[in-house]
Amino acid sequence: MPFIPHTDQDVAEMLASIGVPSIDALFDEIPAALKCGGLDEVPVGLTELPVTRLMQSRAAQDGFWSSFLGAGAYEHHIPAAIWQIVTRGEFYSAYTPYQAEASQGTLQLLYEYQSMMASLTGLEVSNASMYDGASALAEAILMAVRASKGSVRRVLLPATVHPRYRAVARAIVANQGIELAELPYCAERGHTLPEALDGQGEPAAALVIPQPNYFGVLEPVDALTDRAHARGMLAIAVVNPTSLALLKPPGQWGAGTQPQGADICVGEGQPLGVPLASGGPYFGFMTAKQALVRQMPGRIVGRTVDMDGQPGFALTLQAREQHIRRSKATSNICTNQGLLVTAATLYLSLLGPQGLKNVALACHDRTRALVERLTAIPGVERVFGSPFFHEAVLRLPASAAEVLRALRAQGILGGLALAGDYPELADCVLVCATETKTDDDLDDYAQKLARILSRRREAPPCAYKS
Repeated sequence: MPFIPHTDQDVAEMLASIGVPSIDALFDEIPAALKCGGLDEVPVGLTELPVTRLMQSRAAQDGFWSSFLGAGAYEHHIPAAIWQIVTRGEFYSAYTPYQAEASQGTLQLLYEYQSMMASLTGLEVSNASMYDGASALAEAILMAVRASKGSVRRVLLPATVHPRYRAVARAIVANQGIELAELPYCAERGHTLPEALDGQGEPAAALVIPQPNYFGVLEPVDALTDRAHARGMLAIAVVNPTSLALLKPPGQWGAGTQPQGADICVGEGQPLGVPLASGGPYFGFMTAKQALVRQMPGRIVGRTVDMDGQPGFALTLQAREQHIRRSKATSNICTNQGLLVTAATLYLSLLGPQGLKNVALACHDRTRALVERLTAIPGVERVFGSPFFHEAVLRLPASAAEVLRALRAQGILGGLALAGDYPELADCVLVCATETKTDDDLDDYAQKLARILSRRREAPPCAYKS
């Protein structure tokens, strides 16, 4: 709360109005033995000015870096109006709608969110969000296995899917007897080769298709989708929602005049108006074909009319059911991320289709410009030759970890070293630039990287004595 307006006189008048002698009397039902008494170790309360200075000094300890990190969490400009509206009491205190008596405002917002996500992904139904993109992928895998009537408990999972997503999916489905078979990627192109599906002798319930993938590379989604369907598999799309302002929506993936499209689409909604907040919270989205709606976890809000013909909103489907069916429930997720969905709904509403497209174009332009500047430095090169969205993998002529550490000392988060998750990409970094980066930011990064690499080339080799 930024401001508490009540004076002692205001408090006294309110207490008199309700017939209570003191604030403490409002809590007289608490037994005295349970009250802690004085808080001797808590200092005397500060006034506004010293509290502000204290918080500023603590915030300064975090420092400020120019960030070129991505890898699933992205720095975007968030218009001030969005969180000004989100933090209104009507939204800020509203909880996920378990029952039909949830407020019409909350239900309408979720309905609008579902409508926009269905339109963005090109699929027919959307739920009202999930925990995050990683758990949404795990739920999509469970959906696909249920859709096969449990007869096929194997899903193809490319190595180009986010490593954390793969880890979360394995943690959730491993004890349910579901095998996640990893598909390799092309070392030259950085994406999954469609012919990799030909070597899969055992049947699979689904193929996971990231777009763009973890390396920022665009996958051959049409060929992968068609091959998956030809082999009786569902296609599960894992997408960056910002990219869908430019790329073909998953619901239209496939070749020919009448493509079948992906069957399920999931992803992380953080790019849609959610700030980078020390790792979260974020929210996952999920859309699907109508035929799979009964397998979808979460809940769906629908629009109807009342007895007087006035529009109204209600819970149309609530497949979560764990409060009734427990272990036999469709899913055991316990809630959605309603507050962050509110931010995403406002973000999409304020930007509109053209605004989101402008953001996506700016992101691609900034990353392309960054890659051009960095690869002009001797020894720095792009690893993959495929088109990319707003991330790219670069190989450095030195230890990636050491170079990133040196950049950080100069105020730049230069990207993510990939060796930990992909040993074959030692000395490679994943870099990202969004619409928040200016030409000066890109030049500053390139100049500092060039200086660091130049010093390492000029440094004499260490002399070791036996």
